[in-house]
Amino acid sequence: MTQPISITAISSISPLGYSHNSIWNNYLSKTHFFSEQNNNLVAQLTSDAKEEIEKLRQSNSKYKQLDDSVLFGIFCARQAVKQANWTPEDNFGINIGSSRGATGLFETYFEQFLDTNRADTLSSPTTTLGNISSWIAHDLQSNGPEISHSITCSTALHAMLNGIAWLNSNMCDKFLVGGSEAPLTPFTIAQMKALKIYARTKSEFPCRALDFEKTENTMILSEAAATACLEQGKKDHALAVIEGYGYGTELLEHNASLSADAECFQKSIKMALGAIKPEEIDIIVTHTPGTIKGDLAEFRAIQTIFCNKIPALTTNKLQVGHSLGASGMLSIEMAILMLNHQKFIDIPYLEQSQPGKISKIMVNAVGFGGNAVSIILSK
Repeated sequence: MTQPISITAISSISPLGYSHNSIWNNYLSKTHFFSEQNNNLVAQLTSDAKEEIEKLRQSNSKYKQLDDSVLFGIFCARQAVKQANWTPEDNFGINIGSSRGATGLFETYFEQFLDTNRADTLSSPTTTLGNISSWIAHDLQSNGPEISHSITCSTALHAMLNGIAWLNSNMCDKFLVGGSEAPLTPFTIAQMKALKIYARTKSEFPCRALDFEKTENTMILSEAAATACLEQGKKDHALAVIEGYGYGTELLEHNASLSADAECFQKSIKMALGAIKPEEIDIIVTHTPGTIKGDLAEFRAIQTIFCNKIPALTTNKLQVGHSLGASGMLSIEMAILMLNHQKFIDIPYLEQSQPGKISKIMVNAVGFGGNAVSIILSK
């Protein structure tokens, strides 16, 4: 790393809630937060979180025409910047990405087009991917660079890589990064079901992420957003410090799959470790979406790098499902909570030893196309 990078604030809105206390308590509950929507299992925002989003929507006439993915992002950005005590004069950058973007609004506009053969006036500007960061910048009245991108399910952690790069270049000294996703729409769910990766069984834990004995795919979609404030150097008030970061890609063998040994993860993990010894990593928050091949591929990559000293493994997807482009930042938040509470959130159905200490945590994310990111955090 060129210089230490501090995470000075983090905010999320998800099926776990939107306050740090409720999120942590819900992690400790060891229960899942799935419900049914049109006979499909999904992970929806809590009722009070939905109320907050509706308040935001009604607070500005322009916001009434925005997609949920944009509103989720604005809500989290406001909370994170407030925690970090940033002001518009700080000239911070913004990089909030999304795998799907304004999919709900796009489906609505397209349905109208099929009925009338005419497009709504705002159908283009309100469904572009850049819409997310642009509206967040407008809401925060910021003057720095604003970036939106989609790198499928590793989008939020790629946003973190971008923020780190901008900070290391000294083009900014503060950067707001994250991801936002509102994918609980009929077409998006149908797409996941068409891939035959969606959960079909209702049980105590219908998403069996990190269960390497499962015989069927168990991915469940979730709506969520999460943003983090990055600042140059080690700050006294930092929630965590980024000690390592890496990325990896691999050649496509199939549009939606990784190689059996997740070569991209092997690359990203090695790069993130750098001079850090593998045995220094106490916990890995895995990407593991609950699919048979995806979970096993990541585990094999971890085995290859860590050999017989595999860190304690955990994931939040058995509780909150897969929020696609936002999922990596939710995992960062989970890691920060474990670091600051000094408590490991284990997997009820996974037998493994508790970590002896919690000083360094690795967070993984990967998406369709084999683009992995690994981030190492310490307190």
